Amino acid sequence: MTNTLYDALMGPHQGSERAFLILPDGNALSYADIDRLSARLANLLVAKGVAPGDRVAAQVEKSPEALALYLACLRAGAVFLPLNTAYTPAEIAYFVGDAEPALVVCDPGREGQRDAFMGMSTAPLMTLAGNGRGSLMDAAADMPDSQTPVERGPDDLAAILYTSGTTGRSKGAMLSHRNLLSNAQVLVDYWRFTADDVLLHALPIFHTHGLFVASNIMMMAGGAMIWLSKFDARQVMSLMPQATSMMGVPTFYTRLLDQPGFDRDLAGHMRLFTSGSAPLLAETHRAFEARTGQRILERYGMTETNMNTSNPYEGERRAGTVGFPLPGVELRIMDGGAEVTPGGIGTIEVRGANVFQGYWRMPEKTAEELRPDGWFITGDLATADPDGYVTIVGRGKDLIISGGFNVYPKEVEEVIDALPGVLESAVIGLPHPDFGEGVVAVVARQPGAELNAAAIIEGLADRLARFKQPKQVIVVDELPRNTMGKVQKAALRQEHAALFGG
Repeated sequence: MTNTLYDALMGPHQGSERAFLILPDGNALSYADIDRLSARLANLLVAKGVAPGDRVAAQVEKSPEALALYLACLRAGAVFLPLNTAYTPAEIAYFVGDAEPALVVCDPGREGQRDAFMGMSTAPLMTLAGNGRGSLMDAAADMPDSQTPVERGPDDLAAILYTSGTTGRSKGAMLSHRNLLSNAQVLVDYWRFTADDVLLHALPIFHTHGLFVASNIMMMAGGAMIWLSKFDARQVMSLMPQATSMMGVPTFYTRLLDQPGFDRDLAGHMRLFTSGSAPLLAETHRAFEARTGQRILERYGMTETNMNTSNPYEGERRAGTVGFPLPGVELRIMDGGAEVTPGGIGTIEVRGANVFQGYWRMPEKTAEELRPDGWFITGDLATADPDGYVTIVGRGKDLIISGGFNVYPKEVEEVIDALPGVLESAVIGLPHPDFGEGVVAVVARQPGAELNAAAIIEGLADRLARFKQPKQVIVVDELPRNTMGKVQKAALRQEHAALFGG
């Protein structure tokens, strides 16, 4: 029997005592340790009545046991449903009601809120804490530490990941064994990962970046991961001499640059730094290279597809771009049913083995975004230069139409970000009685900088066409972000919705 994804990730490491998860205290779990742990958990899932195709929901802190639970779901043929640890009980109730999991695992601190997030579900509820303790591991301790993975083919579901739901209901992206395996195989080769690599892993594992990109890649390569519960700049710096690579979000890199001891001596030996999940400012890219001699490799992906594009491993990594389509991924930039010419702006569509199977129990939404011929309409606006480098301009829903003119927020943000004293900006459209939407810039100041809204507007006068210039500028200390570092423009639009009397 074959289990497509599990066999590829862990099959080659059966019985291997090679270090897999290196903990901050210096202890390590081998591949064999995780194999035994995931076997016990898989046997427990089966004993709890979890059948192939059933969903297992987990809202738990990052731990070796949490990663083993993911692998256990693969072994048992279940569909893994990781949930952001920041979700409230009311939000969890929606996911539980929609996915109808056969088992729910939560942090022990949430057990007392069972009625709030389980709703009408009668599924068993078990607990798992960040320290690896809880009723899940207590029950697994009595289970056999060997298990034959359930047969699962390439098109069987491996996971459901819910989108952030910034507009409308959150959608459950269905990802198959083939979707996840194809991406891991491509990235191991494209980013040159081998068994000699040690990845600094400070990302959460409820998200595609930390779980399906970072973790799957390292299992495919046979390397090790320094397993950190969260990102702490000083801790990361102390462990960096042991690592060869790191995957991060832009805030990881800005926080490292804030540390005086972060320099070429500390980071010069590293083979690769990658950034994703949110746009990396070109300024950060340049500052990081000046400090360390390393050029961060930026790439582009999303919940429904994992990774779509990447700057080259060998070759020019252009700041502000996300590089080229990955091998096996077709990408086109469309506007009005036709591909745009180089330099034109349109919506990214992608096709390949990485593209998801559709949205869970949402056939109409699936039909809207996933074409019958396999092209997925991402909703991301982009342009490609004559050399083929792709630059993300913004989300389609973030496009501002002011007085009949299209305003692309990224273009305005880049000009604002170049002004003295500006750390970063978020440009949004708000209801306006005359223009339909008015351009508004929410600007975060650099620490200690004095910023004046009128001066910012004046500074844009000869740099942007009048219809692109903000009608209002709001100066703040920092922009709101989610747990993956993405600026929450939907929250800004909601907070300032009545600015023009709308």
